[in-house]
Formats: sequence, C-alpha cells, structure tokens
Amino acid sequence: MRGLSNSAIILMGTLVLWAFPAQGQIVSYKDGSGKRVFINSDPVPSRTSSKVPLLRTGPDGVTPRPTHSSFSSPEMSAIERANREKIEDMIREVSARYRVDPALVRAVIETESHWNSSAVSRKGAQGLMQLVPGTAQQLGVNNAFDPKQNLDGGVRYLRTLLERYNGDLDRALAAYNAGPHAVDRAGGIPQYRETRNYVQKVTDSYFRPGSDRLPRAFDAPHPIYREVDTGGRVVFTNE
Repeated sequence: MRGLSNSAIILMGTLVLWAFPAQGQIVSYKDGSGKRVFINSDPVPSRTSSKVPLLRTGPDGVTPRPTHSSFSSPEMSAIERANREKIEDMIREVSARYRVDPALVRAVIETESHWNSSAVSRKGAQGLMQLVPGTAQQLGVNNAFDPKQNLDGGVRYLRTLLERYNGDLDRALAAYNAGPHAVDRAGGIPQYRETRNYVQKVTDSYFRPGSDRLPRAFDAPHPIYREVDTGGRVVFTNE
C-alpha cells in the first residue's frame, strides 16, 4: 500500500465503508510511509482476517483484565502461580504501554519459552519472549532474564513489526522468528519450516476457542469526520 496516492487511499476507505454493515466501527492506522489509512472494523474478528488486534484500553486507560486466568492451572504450585500472576501483571502493563493485545503476547510467550523466564534456545535467544543478544541490545534490554525488561523489549519489538506490516499478523510473527529482512525478501512468510511452524503455533494459540483476545484493531485515537469537498468527493479525516 506504500505506493498508493492519498486520493487512492481515500477512495479505498470509502469503498470499504460502503461494503460493510453500518454497525462496523471505522478505524485507522498509518502505513509504512506514514500515510493514515481508514478501514471499517468488524465487531468480532475471525481467523480469516490476518489483521492483528492491537490494544483497546478501558475508559481509565487500563488494559481490561481477562475473564479467566491463564495461571490457574491445577498442576502449578502456589509459588508458580504467584510468579505467573506477577508476569500477567507485567503483560497487562506492557501491553497497555505499546498497545498490543495481551492475548497475543501470551500466545508468543507460550510458543517461545513456555513461560520460562530462564529459557535459552539453541541459537542463544533468552527469556520469556526469547530475545537474541543482538536484538536485546538494540532494544536496550540489559538483562534478558529479567521478565520486566524482556517483556518491555519483546512487546515493543512486536509492535514495531505489526506497524511495519500494517497489522498483518502472519508476517509480523514470521519477522519476529526469522527477522524482517527474510520476510521482505520472501514477500511473506519465508519457506522455512521452523518459521512456518512458529507462525502456526502462535496463531493457533491466539485464535483458539475461548481466547480472550481483544475485538478491535487499530482503534482510532480521535473521532473520524466525514466531509464532502468542493468537487463532491467524500473525504474522511481525523484532524
């Protein structure tokens, strides 16, 4: 979408608005070139859409607490449950900071490290979201085994990838696993078995029945106004 003119983007937004039922909510995002794009969002997402929901905070700006706790497994000891609850609190805080769905963060953690903050992969990736040392350094993470630092860096990196690929969840996850250059060269998910399996595992977890994922993507921070210019064109703006 980077090569589209402003007029084309406006036209696409108008067509999308006409194509969806009136109860849908208009939302927007900035593409890779900084242009703001307006779309109509269905109230309930489905796996047929590859757009990933970003954070939708409550009226007080706090991430809604999930209706069921992922740290309530009966197999856990009291200490393990307490540690998991601390991590859950960190997830809600960092998800609100970077506007990423906490359910997606949980799905990445489950796939990357199985909630083990001391995990180290064969390639040297460390901590809950498995940051490799080079990436951790770029993100300002001094101790990747510190859950708070690790989650801040990992979620921030995930957010940049979601923005880079305009909310395309599969590409963002593939880039988290294999790097954005591999995704850009392939024009999508690279033909790496590990990466394809990784994307499948995360999305299966994220879209599983009963998931507490958030329902809307890229909620617009300001109201969107519909205007008709002197030439009769319908224009949408949030300015």
